Amino acid sequence: MPLARSRRRAVVVTAGAVALVAIAAVVILLTRSASAESIPASALGPGTHMGAVELASADPAALSEFYIDGVGLELLDSQASALTLGMDGVELLRIVPSDAAADDQREAGLYHSAFLYTDEASLAAAILRTATVYPTSFVGSADHTVSQAFYFVDTEGNGVELYVDRPADTWTWTGGEVTMGSYALDPNAFIAEHLDGAAEEIAAAGLTMGHVHLRGGELEAAEAFYEDALGMAVTSRSEGALFFSADGYHHHLAVNVWSSEGAGPRPESRGLSEVRVEVASTAELDALEQRLGEHGVAYEREGDVVTTADPWGTTVVVSA
Repeated sequence: MPLARSRRRAVVVTAGAVALVAIAAVVILLTRSASAESIPASALGPGTHMGAVELASADPAALSEFYIDGVGLELLDSQASALTLGMDGVELLRIVPSDAAADDQREAGLYHSAFLYTDEASLAAAILRTATVYPTSFVGSADHTVSQAFYFVDTEGNGVELYVDRPADTWTWTGGEVTMGSYALDPNAFIAEHLDGAAEEIAAAGLTMGHVHLRGGELEAAEAFYEDALGMAVTSRSEGALFFSADGYHHHLAVNVWSSEGAGPRPESRGLSEVRVEVASTAELDALEQRLGEHGVAYEREGDVVTTADPWGTTVVVSA
């Protein structure tokens, strides 16, 4: 049964009103820019995009319900070793069982996985579904100029972003950086404007893993690995964070040190287990092998897959 609009408003406000105050403290206004002629070139070329994120979980079945009932993913495969979730047959999230300690926000790891919706209506439906089924999960929202984003935490404390992009031809670039602000965005107004019908009736068709935001220990080390060795370009810098992309996207990856500055190698824990990047060809993998070797980064190549790790031990898998 469709929820009345007054009910839609109440769901998100009661879930997130207090948390919005907390998140405002870490909202950073990123570099303003004004020209469309300075998009930075990346070593990774056209067709690069994020693949699946792997999470280690104390209860994969329970955790998967958050992503199915709220985010809108579909269960693609269920094995004792892993649950595979995705959309349109494409794997976006893999959940594996783990009896390790809980993730520690002071260590390197996952800040959030960011799911990109094709339009505002499907995003509004996902916001409402998630806040209704998991009423304490909503923690904030922001208009980032290039996108409109809504933030949640899943049932094991992993950060989750649900967002929609604005058209790329409206993004502004200056000096090799894209304008990404953090401005107020009312989730209730967004739902009221874009959702016309029952949230459960609007599928998340076309949903992708838009970007992944990580916690790291040092920005200089993050830049050396994700730009110089992996091959993405820095697209924006803010206080305590760097943003990276391939082929002119606003960002595919980000690293911040807001809670983890100085962190060393990751201890075994639940939370982020693996990040995947998809590239267009094996030639891209050949070039990646060369860059990793030149920068002294250990890796393994098996067919169309290169596996490496960032400076804090997060596994990064690049495949063609």
